[in-house]
Amino acid sequence: MPSLLLASQSPRRKELLEQSGFSFQIQPSSVSEEIDQDLAPFEAVEELAWRKAEHVFAENKDKTVLGADTIVASGPTILGKPSDKSEARSMLRNLSGQSHYVYSGTAIISRVVTKVFHVKTEVVFYPLEDKWIEPYIATDEPYDKAGGYGIQGKGRLFVKEVHGDYFNVVGLPIARVARELEKCHVLPSFRQ
Repeated sequence: MPSLLLASQSPRRKELLEQSGFSFQIQPSSVSEEIDQDLAPFEAVEELAWRKAEHVFAENKDKTVLGADTIVASGPTILGKPSDKSEARSMLRNLSGQSHYVYSGTAIISRVVTKVFHVKTEVVFYPLEDKWIEPYIATDEPYDKAGGYGIQGKGRLFVKEVHGDYFNVVGLPIARVARELEKCHVLPSFRQ
């Protein structure tokens, strides 16, 4: 039985861990994702990651728990997951031709380690005309992604530049996470 629990239902985080050779189980957290609007983006993602990990660890003290959360920030505005086409359209128009930041907060809790951190990546979009936005928001892709786009999917066609950790934008800064998990003696299969 794996000693690592992922406190997230994100298919992207699951895929990144699997592709990197980690053995784990998923136990999603049911904590509230409401946050204080006065928090800075990095504070918000760290808080949410901590809540998720702490909630799952409380029921699994013999495991190492990984909680994570990702947000997109355009200036001071935090962009969550769009609830409908209108909101997705507005987000993509806001990001068009601009630079924005993606923050992933990560919390790792075990009997020996408690670590909370964030990684920040800058993403620059090409200018987006409606001929790009409208067909995209007609797909299912924007609606479960912070900022209304998936860099690992069709949304990659909007991205001009990435400065920093690409996998952070996908949803988990996997190389940094691997180094933190090593402190808990949780290693990918090729290292065992």
